[in-house]
Amino acid sequence: MDHLRPTDLAREHGISTQAVRNYERDGCIPLAERTASGYRVYTEAHAAALRAYLALIPAHGYAVSGQIMRALNTGALDAALTAVDRSHAQLLRDRGTLDAVGEAVAHLTTNPDTAAQAPVSSETFSIGELAHRLGVTAATLRNWEAAGILVPDRAPVTGHRTYGAPDIRDAELAHLLRRGGYQLDQISTVVQQIRTAGGTQALSAALDDWRQRLTVRGLAMLNASVQLARYTALLDLTPPEPLTYPDTP
Repeated sequence: MDHLRPTDLAREHGISTQAVRNYERDGCIPLAERTASGYRVYTEAHAAALRAYLALIPAHGYAVSGQIMRALNTGALDAALTAVDRSHAQLLRDRGTLDAVGEAVAHLTTNPDTAAQAPVSSETFSIGELAHRLGVTAATLRNWEAAGILVPDRAPVTGHRTYGAPDIRDAELAHLLRRGGYQLDQISTVVQQIRTAGGTQALSAALDDWRQRLTVRGLAMLNASVQLARYTALLDLTPPEPLTYPDTP
């Protein structure tokens, strides 16, 4: 087996030899053997581990990538695969949330009654007045508040709620989306995104960016899987017997 120096591993990725030593210290690549004079000696397994770790980072982030590599380097194959599975599941949830928000925004921008597209009054409302304006109960508004959809001001002594222009806009949006069949958690996501983005047009642009980032992450996961498979093939890990599935009609 060819012996590699820290500089050989570092040069491949344009990083410093200190970074390589740090990755070894943190368990992201296996410990290197030492020569009699104390110099590190790496092998192709170390090079494959470094390729896998650096490919994992844009796909799963630093924390999860380190968790995966430390599990593999200590023989905990199932723990490593579980961490990968959780990350893939989170990406799937993110895609579902993105689709739900995108549908809701499309609903808002094509509905002529969309409150986010028109200026709202500077008048403030009590909970009863806002409930009457929308044709809902005060309990409904309290439920929306508990879900994070509404954030009214509260009087310091009495605790009475006061709804200003942004609250009225958010309540109108929530009412519209509830009529469209959206769940409270989906509406909360839309409203909070609109608060951050400043309106549905800005949110649409943010959603496009969000979708692009998810695509980039998904592609990074594919690349990471390739590098991870190459590394695990070099490890002395005994995988379980493959599952057999009945033939489908």
